[in-house]
Amino acid sequence: MSQTVHEFTTDIPVWKPYVTPLDLAEASAEQLEALQVTPSNTKVSDYVLVLAHDVETLKHRSPLFNGVMYNRGGLSRAEREIGAVGASIVNRCVYCAAVHASRYNQLTKDTEVIAAIFKDGVEAEIDPRLTAILKFSAKLSQCPPQAEPADLAALSEAGLSEAEILDLILSTSLFGWANRLMHTLGEPIRE
Repeated sequence: MSQTVHEFTTDIPVWKPYVTPLDLAEASAEQLEALQVTPSNTKVSDYVLVLAHDVETLKHRSPLFNGVMYNRGGLSRAEREIGAVGASIVNRCVYCAAVHASRYNQLTKDTEVIAAIFKDGVEAEIDPRLTAILKFSAKLSQCPPQAEPADLAALSEAGLSEAEILDLILSTSLFGWANRLMHTLGEPIRE
């Protein structure tokens, strides 16, 4: 029996969509192009297969996501993951928090930062630079956003460059949107 997951974890749950994902065998040429799927690469998440029902949106979403999360320069990959975790905590997106917390742990080979964040939220006692990133991402993700010029100043004081701050704004904002979309399309479960 499957059970909805409500607590933050690094054990990635299954995301169960409410909408039937696209069946790749029945995908149109446009859908396959948007998915960038070839016969040898059919491992596509249910989330993306649900999004494939709206081809035009998916054509823009995937390159945007890849550009924001994986571009070179600016904020490190691990620090972008902290931005995604901060947004996901505020939005209570257990699935995204698990995925990006796990990625942070893999990238840094350190589980203590995420454990502290899941235990104490934005009050976690972590490195000052990561604290500034986490607090900013949480404030930016609130509805309406609570981030203020003082929060940008705190990022600069923590050593972030303008390019790094821009990357943080982009990764956090992307997850503010993605978390809310995931909530409407499915839920995290443990099977």
